[in-house]
Amino acid sequence: MTTETTNSRRKESLRDWLLTDTPTSRRHAKLASAYKSWLRLRSNHMAMFGLGILVLLGFVAAFAPWLAPYDPYAQVLSDRLLPIGSEGHLLGTDSLGRDILSRLIYGSRITLYIVTLVALIAPVAGLMVGTIAGYAGGWTDTILMRITDIFLAFPKLVLALAFVAALGAGIENAVLAISLTAWPPYARLARAETLTIRSSDFISAIRLQGAGPVRIITRHIWPLCISSLIVRVTLDMAGIILTAAGLGFLGLGAQPPSPEWGAMISEGRRFLLDHWWVATIPGLAIFTVSLAFNLLGDGLRDVLDPKDGAS
Repeated sequence: MTTETTNSRRKESLRDWLLTDTPTSRRHAKLASAYKSWLRLRSNHMAMFGLGILVLLGFVAAFAPWLAPYDPYAQVLSDRLLPIGSEGHLLGTDSLGRDILSRLIYGSRITLYIVTLVALIAPVAGLMVGTIAGYAGGWTDTILMRITDIFLAFPKLVLALAFVAALGAGIENAVLAISLTAWPPYARLARAETLTIRSSDFISAIRLQGAGPVRIITRHIWPLCISSLIVRVTLDMAGIILTAAGLGFLGLGAQPPSPEWGAMISEGRRFLLDHWWVATIPGLAIFTVSLAFNLLGDGLRDVLDPKDGAS
């Protein structure tokens, strides 16, 4: 028996083990469920296209010092506003002679930094508020949901501008401001899920066994809310990127000379008619990444929340 045949049989046995309908342990069941979800996601070509773009974005951000052909901060005034493809500058230069491709590559780090922090802060805050409100009910639910309604009453960008104006310009303050405006939808979603779950028979059984509210919320309600939150977070990433770019465009996000894509568009708008590439290329980068998150979010919604995708 050759080595290739042995490896092929091992792969087939592993695949059969993961696709079984009768798992032998909790760990086996989780691995089988994850593998089946991956197979459903892989069959969605548009979702995989979006995932590929995001993987490429992560690769570019991780290896920016090796991929960028020039220093993104180096100003060469003699090379200012060079067109695409001229003199070794693949995407041209800006008004200060800085290489646009290099600034795009380093700007991907800022974009991922903002997206990651907001994705870690806003959903967690919304999950805590929503599950506490939904499980406790009464005055706790009323007070928390009215606070949520107040935040939802304002447009996200306007509210983020207000917070950044109060906190001061800067990328950290921009992240905090975006997070403060992004949590209410997650709170609403978590509350709706909790209201459905808390009346389930298994929650009643757990309560009869002596489990307290904290244990019930953290060990039994939170895990059931995670899949819906993941879908919502992925679909919201495009809006978060646009909000961050809007703050950068207005000079309230990452400060010069940081190669933030929104700030690059703001600088290039003065030359839009004669030197269109200065503002258009970072705009296309924002569009591409936002589209990738939307495509991936649609695929994850079909996999993790089929009832929502069917509706």
